Amino acid sequence: MNKRKVINDPVYGFINIPTDLIYDLIEHPWFQRLRRIKQLGLTEFVYPGALHTRFHHAIGAVHLMNNALLHLREKGVAISDEEMEGAFVAILLHDIGHGPFSHTLESTLFEGIHHEFLSLHLMQELNQQFDGKLSLGIQIFENTYHRKCFHQLVSGQLDVDRLDYLQRDCFFTGVSEGSIGADRIIKMLNVVDDQLVVEEKGIYSIENFLNSRRLMYWQVYLHKTSVVAEQMLILLFKRLKSLLAKGEDFNLSPSLKNIANCKIDSTKDITPALINDFVQLDDYDIWAAVKMLQHHPDKVLHTIATQFIQRKLFKLELSSHKPSDEYIQNVERYLQNMYSEDFSFYCSHGKISNEAYVSSKKKIYILTKKNKVIDIAEASELPNIKAISKVVEKHFLCYPKTLEIRG
Repeated sequence: MNKRKVINDPVYGFINIPTDLIYDLIEHPWFQRLRRIKQLGLTEFVYPGALHTRFHHAIGAVHLMNNALLHLREKGVAISDEEMEGAFVAILLHDIGHGPFSHTLESTLFEGIHHEFLSLHLMQELNQQFDGKLSLGIQIFENTYHRKCFHQLVSGQLDVDRLDYLQRDCFFTGVSEGSIGADRIIKMLNVVDDQLVVEEKGIYSIENFLNSRRLMYWQVYLHKTSVVAEQMLILLFKRLKSLLAKGEDFNLSPSLKNIANCKIDSTKDITPALINDFVQLDDYDIWAAVKMLQHHPDKVLHTIATQFIQRKLFKLELSSHKPSDEYIQNVERYLQNMYSEDFSFYCSHGKISNEAYVSSKKKIYILTKKNKVIDIAEASELPNIKAISKVVEKHFLCYPKTLEIRG
């Protein structure tokens, strides 16, 4: 069977599946599930075209990884075929642990369990099914492989994951201001002492990349409509889980019911049965549940589910300053008068942050013309980089629009 298929991607055009192993992994049911998980969760509430999936993104990231490694080979960087395939495995499966609506319900369905832990767990399970062929890819994913440049291409501040999702998200949302020159960035990559670097002539492309990333966060990923839609879905499922814990029964898909019923305090509580349920879950389970909950007699479930389906979203207050405890208590008093003891399920508050480039974490290194490797934030001629390096936080408070708050 010919496994070197060609995929017509709307962002890159015709792209190739690089190896037989990658083809077999793509065909696996656990990876096919990513076709049914949207890349941007509920961003379609703002940008109707944002209907692309984690499947699209993973395939695109493999394409960019292939391009990056081939360019590095052309520059004399020694990369074996085994290392190439290991990097393909790591980037293809890096998001396989995402649940429905990507990040939205991550801490609600499995409290305290990050999707990267689930990705690694599933990769290890797949490694057994594929007779150990994923071992090098897992090492690269975990950053335990001795050549660190491969992990930096999978997970860093200038990795092919980000290069793909920024281009792909710009394409499907129509936010052209966030576009980046990924091809030029890839051609400017090099490796010094197994450290991924960018040649100095590519420094302005990196500046544009970081500016685009900051813009996309405020305009797309942290758009206030997306934030409030996500908070409503979280509140809905918190209410659902609280009623399940009290013994109430719901007509949910078996996998969703099992996971919503479970209590997870740590990764030690993740059982094979729960993993089996998890790999059955996708966006459709959640949509089916929300549609069903519109007709439930519980007022909280009925109200939030109906408003969510009809896109009658809560009000969101967004500010650079945290709302005072007195103001939050004032909101909660009004909610309590309207919704009695269930008022807490109609209100949510917290903060969102935009980290375009945080040099205290994984750095982006520049290879100067004098063969000196420096952090891009140290480039004196780029004051914008230092400004971008600042973490910007905003605080939010959301509640039903019918609530009239005075004072």
